[in-house]
Amino acid sequence: MANGYIKQMLSENEEIMLITRQHGLVLFGNILLEIFLIALFSIAISLVFILAVPTGIWSITVWIAGGLLLLFPLIGLVHDVLVWANKQFIITSRRVIQVSGIINKQVTDSSLEKVNDVKMVQSFWGRLFNYGDLEILTASELGVNVFRRIGNPVKVKTTMLNAKNRLGDGDDSGRVIPRVKSVPAAVAVPDMLQELDALRQKGIITEEEFQAKKKDLLARF
Repeated sequence: MANGYIKQMLSENEEIMLITRQHGLVLFGNILLEIFLIALFSIAISLVFILAVPTGIWSITVWIAGGLLLLFPLIGLVHDVLVWANKQFIITSRRVIQVSGIINKQVTDSSLEKVNDVKMVQSFWGRLFNYGDLEILTASELGVNVFRRIGNPVKVKTTMLNAKNRLGDGDDSGRVIPRVKSVPAAVAVPDMLQELDALRQKGIITEEEFQAKKKDLLARF
């Protein structure tokens, strides 16, 4: 689901096709140490507290010390989760966007028109757990935009290429304009004009688009 920050970046008639993040295993690997420390400190605090209660002393000290010990790995865990959740890879009808940062945001985007190729790399474990790297080769100054260890890379790649193809078939607003099919010369031009006129009347194409296609037909025959 797109948050308000992402929606603010969208231009008129631009639509979000897909939002993804790095695979959940990346998050698990980042917080594994914090989970271990929290479990270890919890066990240690419980043992110390059990031993301290019979004596009637140090109970408050144990709670304070234990709380401080648990605080650091808890802060680290929350930080890692927020970093993972705020690092998003977004495919829109016009762009490929990478957003990261919890408070200060870093945004990198490439126009789909400038995307030349998409290279996907999946290891054995990547295929098994459905994650991989995508290298997006563009004609922009960035050159290569890399999405590392993202979930469901095949879907991301196909969504990106489909959006690029639709953009190539559309106008500046991102809407798809029906192409005039290649037909034999024996087919009468008036029949094709009637077909285009029907699309215009249904609101599928605008008057300007109709006139442009009409001009193209008359120039071809």
